[in-house]
Amino acid sequence: MLRVLTLVSGGGTNLQAIIDGVAAGTVKNTELVGVISNNPGVYALERAAKAGIPAEVLSPKDFPDREAFHRAFLEKCKSYRPDLIVLAGFLVVIPPEFIREFEGRIINIHPSLIPSFCGTGYYGLKVHEAALARGVKVSGATVHFVDSGTDTGPIILQKAVEVLPGDTPEILQKRIMEQAEWVLLPAAVSGIATGEIKYTRREDK
Repeated sequence: MLRVLTLVSGGGTNLQAIIDGVAAGTVKNTELVGVISNNPGVYALERAAKAGIPAEVLSPKDFPDREAFHRAFLEKCKSYRPDLIVLAGFLVVIPPEFIREFEGRIINIHPSLIPSFCGTGYYGLKVHEAALARGVKVSGATVHFVDSGTDTGPIILQKAVEVLPGDTPEILQKRIMEQAEWVLLPAAVSGIATGEIKYTRREDK
């Protein structure tokens, strides 16, 4: 069984998609071993509790500095002995030592078709605002492995979603979540669990 630790910052809709996939058997060979949030009181923690998944909060605000938080964060994640770490709307910059420790075992969901509208500053509604401002006719979502850059790791899966006349950032965000994110992330986890998806460093290709 693939031991999956999920990191969240908000409502946890992508977490719910994985929970539902495991329950339905469409996400195969996977055990959700824990959920960690950097924000107390977010609904993702309630989703975890309802599914019987251990969940806890580790907030940077509870530490004297970022370095102390990063050390505690790394040790906490290691304590779950994860085979895979899923960033499901986790809005904390991942420190280099964390990426080194879990190289090839961290995936992220990004609400655009990378390389468009990604990198530093592109998160949440800002991605959809930028897409609409540019006037693109198609957007979507991408699941990728995490490396030392921002949204630069090897791409695993992508799905395009049509941009419609009259879309607002909020409407486009919802459509991309429903049609792409909630489909792609469970599929990526399942593919890694079954061995169909493997990590390859970009320079190794």
